[in-house]
Amino acid sequence: MSKKTHQQQLAARKAKRQAEREAERRRQRRNVGITVTTIALVVVVVVGAFLVFGVGGDDEPAASTVPLAPAPTRATPLPAEVNCTYKKSSEPAAKKVNPPADGETKASGTSKVDLNTSIGELQLTLDSALAPCTVKNFLSLVSQKYFDDTKCHRLTTGAGLQVLQCGDPTGTGSGGPGYSFADEVFPTLKYGRSTLAMANSGPNTNGSQFFIVYGDASGLTPQYTAFGTIDEAGLKLIDKVAEAGVDPQNGPDDGAPKTPVEIKSATSAA
Repeated sequence: MSKKTHQQQLAARKAKRQAEREAERRRQRRNVGITVTTIALVVVVVVGAFLVFGVGGDDEPAASTVPLAPAPTRATPLPAEVNCTYKKSSEPAAKKVNPPADGETKASGTSKVDLNTSIGELQLTLDSALAPCTVKNFLSLVSQKYFDDTKCHRLTTGAGLQVLQCGDPTGTGSGGPGYSFADEVFPTLKYGRSTLAMANSGPNTNGSQFFIVYGDASGLTPQYTAFGTIDEAGLKLIDKVAEAGVDPQNGPDDGAPKTPVEIKSATSAA
């Protein structure tokens, strides 16, 4: 084997190892599950928004101009009960917690959850007719205080994706409860201001991370389980957080919120 050929093989192996490490880093970051395809239309929307809203002189954040969306509903109702399964994942739990029990779960009714946060009270309404297994999981995590003393680690403020993401005790975007469960999506699902939905890192990888749509989410396709809504008063609190901006991590409009949002406690009235 010539020296040149040997060096080429070494370089190829090094490149392969680097690609594998990068792929693993991407896989581990659950928050990359919420993305928007960058197309020329987005640029047009951004320019249009700049021209409409201008710079300064407005006490209200741009997101507050987005109307409150109606709660998502299924065109075809689910059966009275559905079977829920929660499978152990390869990643360890970010915070010790037990998965919900497998089995039949009622696909009707709503539950109230109060998030006591550093910016104020966020009132959530969970809809079991929309996503019964997801609601069951969220209530289980709340009852075990999984969300207590955790930070909402991600805020996006760009056109097509305006969400606040929470539910990872590590605050890195890669933490979860140590188990996963299936998506509960449907083709007509749309995300609007007030929608509460699950973050994921691919199909059927739901765990504990969730996001709140406070503005535009037109860039999202129906692959994230919507399971409820947030009240208008809570949205106005998030609007103020969005107005303060982000510490850029995944782009100029994507990163940790400059105004920290910490969930001090989560309680359920269910």
